[in-house]
Amino acid sequence: MQKWANFFARGGHSVHLICWRFSDDLDFDDSIRIHKIRYFVRGSHKHLKYLNLVPWVFQIRKLLRTISPDVLDAHSITHYGCIATLLGYRPRVLTAWGSDILLVPKQSKVDNFLTSYCLKKADKIVCDSETVRANILDLGVPESKIVKIYNGIDVGRFSPSADNNVRSILGVPTDTSLVICTRNLEWIYNHRLFFDAIPEILKRHPETLFIIGGKGSLRESLLRLAVELGVRDVVKFIGLIPQEELPKYLASSDVYVSTSVSDSTSLSLQEAMACELAPVVTDLAANREWVENEVNGFLVPLDDASALADRVAFLLQNESIRREFGKRCRQLIVREADYYKEMRKAERLYASLTRDEV
Repeated sequence: MQKWANFFARGGHSVHLICWRFSDDLDFDDSIRIHKIRYFVRGSHKHLKYLNLVPWVFQIRKLLRTISPDVLDAHSITHYGCIATLLGYRPRVLTAWGSDILLVPKQSKVDNFLTSYCLKKADKIVCDSETVRANILDLGVPESKIVKIYNGIDVGRFSPSADNNVRSILGVPTDTSLVICTRNLEWIYNHRLFFDAIPEILKRHPETLFIIGGKGSLRESLLRLAVELGVRDVVKFIGLIPQEELPKYLASSDVYVSTSVSDSTSLSLQEAMACELAPVVTDLAANREWVENEVNGFLVPLDDASALADRVAFLLQNESIRREFGKRCRQLIVREADYYKEMRKAERLYASLTRDEV
C-alpha cells in the first residue's frame, strides 16, 4: 500500500489513506492524509470483523463526503473491499492482495459469498498474478473487469550494485555464504521447512549464515526451533528490514529462499531477483510465473526439506550457475515488473474510470 500511495502522491495527486490498522514502520509521503478509523468490537475470532462493518461504513461515508475522491480503490477484498462495496461509492476499484482470493474464500461459505459479491459489484479489479486472475474468474467475475498490474520493483534501487556493506555490519567473513529469507514470521510462510533444511545445508557447505529478515507472531517459536536444531549460532534474526536498507542486504547475499505455502506475485521474491539473487522457492503456481526451474532458480515441493537443502547447497557450491541464474532473474524483472511502468498502468486505469460513465 505504501508503494501505491507514494507513487500517486509524488506524482502530484491528492491521496487519502483510510485504514483501521497502521504501522509506524511505514514511510508514507508527507502529503498523504491518513485517516485511522476506530474499532468498535475487538477479538480474535475471524468473523468478529463483520460486526465492525456497519459502524466503519458510517465513519468512512462521512470522510468520503469531505474528500470526494475521483476514484476509491480498496486494497484487500475481504476487508476493505467489503466496506467499499457497502459504501456504494463509484468509481470503485478492488485490488486483490493474494490470500484474500487464494485462501480466505475457501475458509467459509460467508467469506466465499462476500468475496464473490464484492468482486461482481466492482467497476474494475486489479490483481498481480495469473493465479489470482484464474481464481477471480472461477468466482463468476467477467474477464473484462480484471486488470493485471504488478506492485513492481524500483530496479534502480534494487540492483546488484546496491551498497553491499552488510557483511562488515554483521561481522561476517568474506568467505561465508549468506542465505536470506525476507518473509514475515507467520504460518503462511512455513519457516519450519526452511529451518529443517539448514542442518543439511551446513553439512555440505559449513561456512554459511542464514539471515531471517521479518517480524511476526512466530518469532519466539522459531528461535526455540533454531536452538533445538543446533543452528542458533548461524541463524541471524534481524527483524523487519526497512525498505531503504533492504537492497544492500539482498545485494550482499548469495541465495534467496521462500517456503511459503500460498502466494500471489511475491514482492520479496521480485526484490531478490532484481538484486541478481538466485532463488529457491516452493513450487506454487504464482512462483512458476517468475521462476523457471533450473533456468533462473529452483522450485521445490512444499514439504520436502531435503530437496530444499539440496538446491540451496548446490547453488552455494556452484558460483557460476548461481550468478547466471541471478542475471536472468534481473533481466526478467527489468522487463516485466518495473515499478514505474506498473504504477503508470494504475494511473491510466484510474484516469479511464474518471472519464467513463460507470
